[in-house]
Amino acid sequence: MSTIVVGYVPNALGEATVSQAVEEARRREAELVVINTTRADRLVNPAYADDEDVSKLDALLRATGVPFSVRHSISEATAAEEVVDTAEELGAELIVIGLRHRTPVGKLIMGSTAQTILLSARCNVLAVKLP
Repeated sequence: MSTIVVGYVPNALGEATVSQAVEEARRREAELVVINTTRADRLVNPAYADDEDVSKLDALLRATGVPFSVRHSISEATAAEEVVDTAEELGAELIVIGLRHRTPVGKLIMGSTAQTILLSARCNVLAVKLP
């Protein structure tokens, strides 16, 4: 069975990203590995899911019937490194990430998790945006 790695944050974009990843997993008959992480030096991080967020995510994924696992951790690595390293470790065929709207200055100094994943991944990356 193939694997799809998903970067998850607990907000509307994260939900849209997981929803798109579920569709891809069904189409490809793949297992999802959902990653939510923060660095040990950034424990106050709005992108890091709390226990309630993880429970909601788990319930949502169980309802889809798609095989999945959730990796929710505090790490020395960045979120981008965790996603890319996990994809390589598992031989993932796809990474699914969310993209936020950025201002022109934000685009110039992007330095974002998404950019790092897009430039570092050895497999295809599907970027999801909110409408």
